[in-house]
Amino acid sequence: RRPQIRPASEFSDRFKNRLFVSLSLGLLLIAGREVFAQDGGDRDGEAERQAFFDRVEADILAGPPGPTEPISGEVPCVNGFAGSYVCENVDLLAFMPLATIGGGEGNDIWGWTDPLNGKEYAIMGRTNGTSFIDISDPVNPVYLGNLPPHTGNSIWRDIKVYSNVAYIVSEAGGHGMQVFDLTRLRNVISPPVTFTENAHYDGFGNAHNLVINEETGYAFAVGSNALTCSGGLVFVNLQSPLAPTGAGCFSADGYTHDAQCVNYSGPDTDHQGKEICFASNGDTVTVVDVTDKSNSVILAKEDYPGFDYTHQAWITEDHTYLLLDDEGDEIKYGHKTRTRVWDISNLDNPVLIYFFDSAFNSIDHNLYILDGYAYQSNYTSGLQILDLSNIATGPLIRAGYFDTYIPNNNANFNGSWSNYPFFESGVVVVSDINSGLFILEPNLVPGLEYLIHLPVVIKDP
Repeated sequence: RRPQIRPASEFSDRFKNRLFVSLSLGLLLIAGREVFAQDGGDRDGEAERQAFFDRVEADILAGPPGPTEPISGEVPCVNGFAGSYVCENVDLLAFMPLATIGGGEGNDIWGWTDPLNGKEYAIMGRTNGTSFIDISDPVNPVYLGNLPPHTGNSIWRDIKVYSNVAYIVSEAGGHGMQVFDLTRLRNVISPPVTFTENAHYDGFGNAHNLVINEETGYAFAVGSNALTCSGGLVFVNLQSPLAPTGAGCFSADGYTHDAQCVNYSGPDTDHQGKEICFASNGDTVTVVDVTDKSNSVILAKEDYPGFDYTHQAWITEDHTYLLLDDEGDEIKYGHKTRTRVWDISNLDNPVLIYFFDSAFNSIDHNLYILDGYAYQSNYTSGLQILDLSNIATGPLIRAGYFDTYIPNNNANFNGSWSNYPFFESGVVVVSDINSGLFILEPNLVPGLEYLIHLPVVIKDP
């Protein structure tokens, strides 16, 4: 089941509501400095980076804690609200505060569907561990337990899944990659429990993020320290899922912040069938052919006007377009949340064709694409869902919305860290730094252009 379709007559007006929730003090600033320090040799503008961190520190100091009361049972989005949360075409099914799923602050999120029974699970990272939540009854989720970190706590934790196994990395020093057999979740009798990892991979220490190509069974750790492949793509063979092995790395473009790696099946006939990584490298979008792990090749390396920190990107399902998030441009240049759209039909020459500015000032963070929609976690403005029907020429259309962070939509590092929209049920899980886990159900209205921001077309000089 995919997101439900509502008639346009049910499309309601949006209103704003503001309470106060925010990020608690601590590890965000410290870990963030480490990440950017690793990249310092690749980017100019130390003063700008320092200003960036000063802003992060101010955000942390300014914020009171998030809500602590859980919500079970569906809260429909009616007249622009689901309870206290501003929304449009997205219902709230349940909310689990951080205190009820292990504590700390929230970060990354991913999901797993048990192939034996179709049960769906959310896997949410926190500063002090990884939470496993049974959402097979999404209005009555069950917190099954916590996997503590391999070393210390960190604001950055990232999770991906391959062959019924979760792989977890962190910015904590020496953390490496935790390996956890998800089939163990079938047998939790008296939750919550404290889990142990099944195995551990120590081919790198810290890592900012983890990418998996499920078609090839390779993981790509990114953003490790400069001594590990200059912070670039670290290849890990997962074809024996509980016993990962190293498979080399790619360092030619220095630090990689995030990436998506796929078996390419797009329009560029020169590269069809190859394993391609689309890397967000701080100041460029870098396209790398990693088919031969011993001889990876840069196909393209593209910067763009108005960059500050090239954070994350995702390609469309036909492998023709790429949507890019820059994590620093809203602060540096003062514009609205900006999504850049690239034509990647020629992998050797990606072209930035336009950008889309939302109605908000919030910073964009992570986005994923499914069934012609982009699911964006845009920090203080929460989950934004964009209809990509007009992606070739623009504009993009906002089709749904759920604001997990109530106080404001400012360019601050609070609110939604990430989301996972790939469950067959159509449920979308969203992690919020300040609050916890939101379980949502989009009810999208195709083609309804209630909020359009015309793109700015970028032309060659």
